[in-house]
Amino acid sequence: MKVKLNGKIEEVQQTTVLDLLKARNIEPQMVSVEHNLKILEKEEFATTPLKDGDALEFLYYMGGGG
Repeated sequence: MKVKLNGKIEEVQQTTVLDLLKARNIEPQMVSVEHNLKILEKEEFATTPLKDGDALEFLYYMGGGG
């Protein structure tokens, strides 16, 4: 299926948000996910199905400053 991931159309085989994160070696606790304009709770990653045409944004936490 094709989804828009961080602004780019990509072909994916995974069926849930959590599966997609794991396939890309992304630690779920280190990212927030926007799915079709809704920010998901971390508990929803495993239960949110991916469908053709979905839009996802992975938002990473950054540390630093001073």
